[in-house]
Parts: sequence; C-alpha cells; structure tokens
Amino acid sequence: MNLPQLEDLGDVSGKRVLVRSDLNVPLKDGVIGDDFRVRQSAPTWEWLIEGGAHVTVCAHLGRPKGEPNPEYSLQPVRALAQKLVPGVEVIENLRFNPGEEANDPTFVQELVSGQDMYVDDAFGAAHRAHASVVGPPQFLPSAAGRLLAREVEVIGGLLNNPERPFLAILGGAKVSDKIGVIDALLDKVDTMIVGGGMAYTFLKAMGHEIGDSLLQKDQIDYCKRLLDSGTKIILPTDLVAANPEGDVKIVGRDIPAGWEGFDAGPESRAKFVETLNLAKTIFWNGPVGRFEDPRFSEGTTAVAQAMAKASGTTVIGGGDVVSAVNKYGLADSMDWVSTGGGAALEFIEQGDLPGLEALRQAPAHKSPSAK
Repeated sequence: MNLPQLEDLGDVSGKRVLVRSDLNVPLKDGVIGDDFRVRQSAPTWEWLIEGGAHVTVCAHLGRPKGEPNPEYSLQPVRALAQKLVPGVEVIENLRFNPGEEANDPTFVQELVSGQDMYVDDAFGAAHRAHASVVGPPQFLPSAAGRLLAREVEVIGGLLNNPERPFLAILGGAKVSDKIGVIDALLDKVDTMIVGGGMAYTFLKAMGHEIGDSLLQKDQIDYCKRLLDSGTKIILPTDLVAANPEGDVKIVGRDIPAGWEGFDAGPESRAKFVETLNLAKTIFWNGPVGRFEDPRFSEGTTAVAQAMAKASGTTVIGGGDVVSAVNKYGLADSMDWVSTGGGAALEFIEQGDLPGLEALRQAPAHKSPSAK
C-alpha cells in the first residue's frame, strides 16, 4: 500500500512529533482493565524518542460526547505510557473536544500547532475520518507508526496472498454487523466457520427451530444465499442452551421453545478444532459463544486454545476476541492480534481506510504550513 514509514521522516532529532495512538482501553474507576493497546503503541514512541524527538501523543478513550468527563480521562493511561516510555507526553482525551469527531479544521489547527511531524499509529481509529486522523497529514510530513504499518501488512496479506487452506472464523451477535466482511471474504477463504449469536439466524435459514435464541429475521434470506453460494460454511451441530430458570443443557440444531442458545456444543467444538488444525491461515473475529459467562465459554476457549497451538498463521481480528485471548493468557501464542476490531473488518471490506489514504497524500519533507 506504500504507506510512508518512520524512516521516511528523516532525522527526527529535536523535532516535535505529534503521534496519534490508539489508547482506547477498558477503564473502570481509574483502573485499566487491559493494557494491550498501550503496550503495542510503545515501540513507535521509543523509536522517536531514541532518535531525539519530542513526542506528544494524542488519543481518545470511550464516548464522552464532546465534553470533558472525568470518567474518560486519559490520566491513568498517561501514567502507564510514561512508565513504559519515559519522556512521552500524552494530552487529554481528544473526544473531550467536539471538533475531534466533527473533523473541525479549527481543532486540526490546534493539534498541529507547534508540531513538525505527524505519525499515525492508531489502526483502531484509522476507519474514522476524525480530526486527529485525517487532519494533521494535510499539513505535516507524516508517516505510519510501527503498529499501524504492521496491521496493514498482516491484514492486507490475508486478502492478497494467504497460504491455503484459508479459514475464517466469524462470531459475534449479529449477521448484519458482519455482512461486509462476509461478502469480502466469501470468495477468498476455503472454509468459513460461523458461530456466536450469528449462527442462529443461519440455522433458522436452514429450517431449524431456534427457540428464543437471537434471530435477525431480515437477514434470513441473506443467510440462505450464503449457504447456497458454494463456499464451505460450517455451523454448530449441537448447542449449549439455557432457559430463564437458569437450567443449562446440550441440544442439537433444534432448540426447544423457551430455551436460548448461548454456545457451541462439544460435537461442534471438536469439528471447529479439527477444521482449524488443517488450515494454513486462520482469521478469527467474534467469539463463538457468550464467553464472559463460564457456562457458555467452552466454545471460545476451545477455538482460542487450538489457535494458540496451530501450525498455520493465526490472526485475531480485534474486538471481543482480543479480550478472550488475553483473558486466557494466549495472546502471545498468536501470530498477530489486531488492535482494531472495526478497523480490521472495514479494511477487509473496503481495502483501504480514511487514515491510510490521508497518510499517502501527506506532504513529504517540507516545512509544515501550519504552525
């Protein structure tokens, strides 16, 4: 994709560099629940600081709706960032200013004022045409950070030259959330496993009774078309279901009235793992069950453990699956864990992102027009 790299900035010694990082971490009562994105951002900061640059990091956290809110303060993240990379500055949450999400030119000017260069390392925000993502490259020599560049390399490789067999595992709640990525992957993968809440609309499309399970009626025809497309789609053959009283049992593809499916059953899990073990490239986005509840976590656990042991190339496509593999302590066993769920899916779907396009159009090595 020919993104400008850090080395293309030239000598950064004494330069003031604005870095857009993705520090949107889970935060509760000022405590970071998962520091994965902060740790993944550190190598770019280190490279710049070791080169003598003055680094100012900007990022967002949560949805504060354009006004300051202590609940979404980046202060805990700032403390961790400075512990990981002494000397790095982290300004307050970009989304405290309504100009960020509105891509307000005045806010862009505030961000680039006094800066000599810009680095975008926030893959998780690259699908947003926000001020801090698409604004600075209009005025400053710009480059992709280490994390952003690697994300594009890995996910682009899935689309352009995957080693086969290529398996996609797609889960999560709604078919409608994944239509774009399903369509983009359909003629690229050899096999597609569909699990999670999505699976019940597919099973309904096959004529099965799904009880009170999650159903998107308006997606039934779409699921039928996919099932008839010729792509090998693997769905659960047995399910873990529960009723409102809290009883749990294993059922087949037909779920009784009053019961709701929440996870793949043991037969399905074995088939998922068998298929995964034969693949040379595996992309996984979306849990295959409600893994936050121990009663319904075995499907996601089985896939995560098999991914960790797989001989093929394993790519975790961001989102809730990242939380799962981190929870199980398996992230380091994957070949790549993306920091951007929505961005990863949109990149697969569109083949480009607003943040990437902005970098490609940035001025090369000239004095910035905004100071």
